[in-house]
Amino acid sequence: MVWENPIYLYTLGIIPFLVLLMWFRVRSLRQLTASHFEASQKKRLQLGYVHFRATIKHGVFLLGMSFLIIALAGPKIGTEVREIKQRGVDMLIALDVSASMNAEDVRPSRLEKAKFEINRLIERFDGDRVGLIVFTGEAFLQSPMTLDYSALRLFLDIVSTDQMPSSATDFASALKVAEQAFNALDFEEYVSPTASAAARVLLIISDGEDHEQEYEDALNTLTDSQVSIYTLGIGTTIGTTIPLYREGTVELVGYKRDRQGKVVTTALQPETLRQIAAQGGGSYYQIDRGNSGIDAFLARVNELEQGEFSSQEYADFKDQYQWLAALGFILLLLSWLMPSYSVSKNSLESQKISG
Repeated sequence: MVWENPIYLYTLGIIPFLVLLMWFRVRSLRQLTASHFEASQKKRLQLGYVHFRATIKHGVFLLGMSFLIIALAGPKIGTEVREIKQRGVDMLIALDVSASMNAEDVRPSRLEKAKFEINRLIERFDGDRVGLIVFTGEAFLQSPMTLDYSALRLFLDIVSTDQMPSSATDFASALKVAEQAFNALDFEEYVSPTASAAARVLLIISDGEDHEQEYEDALNTLTDSQVSIYTLGIGTTIGTTIPLYREGTVELVGYKRDRQGKVVTTALQPETLRQIAAQGGGSYYQIDRGNSGIDAFLARVNELEQGEFSSQEYADFKDQYQWLAALGFILLLLSWLMPSYSVSKNSLESQKISG
């Protein structure tokens, strides 16, 4: 047995106090009547009074109070099986971590701004499974689909442009890893056929600089699998340099240069991102200085069909306070209705004769 509010059990200490109070009251009344009335007068005044009935009446009252106090403590006895269903959208976020994402045309940098907006997006999730892909010329599933948003934030926090070997950007690699992640969900649905598939969404966050341009096949594969693809461009079209800092510090040591030694400039290139979104059945959004596209994207996601993708059963203790509360109220009512006097025919006749 467990208790929902065990602190109420301490109030059971009032029951012995009430017993003592009732005993003291009865004793005081006996002493008072003995000092003011003779035995014959006392007997006439208490005509029909049954001491045993009064004791039972008080006992039933105290028992009812005890049951009500125990009910307030919320006893749980036995177990019951409950089913919890999760409903939401399956979403993958593909985050560009190429060197150009270090550009600071969006403060504090494109990458840090993107991570900040993703965290805002996570705060708005409720029952949605979310995964994270990081990509440059290669792609890696940083976090598989999960409902544990705290773990997802930890994976997001460690994302940096130094964790991938290539500094180029290839959207095809991100699309192929996304396909593999969604295929893993297909296996889960096969194992649990009662679950209805949730809407599937891929959000690509990048500055749009694609150095490969061979993504059509991977894109078509995803769209054929009913995956909606949205893109989020981050940066400005004016362009800026890519700062280089001393490792582990904020000390600026220079700017990224190409093989000829010229300072590299980078700018948001939305054309590719718009094309991917159009072919993927989604929309293109943009984040530049002082502007956020996450809210508009989330509003669109909320309109998508939510499916049941998780159903869990667990055993829990069963509430039993209802029966105790009902029994307590019945006993209190019974004590109120129960008479302390028994007026019989003989007692009425005796009262008439004495009168």
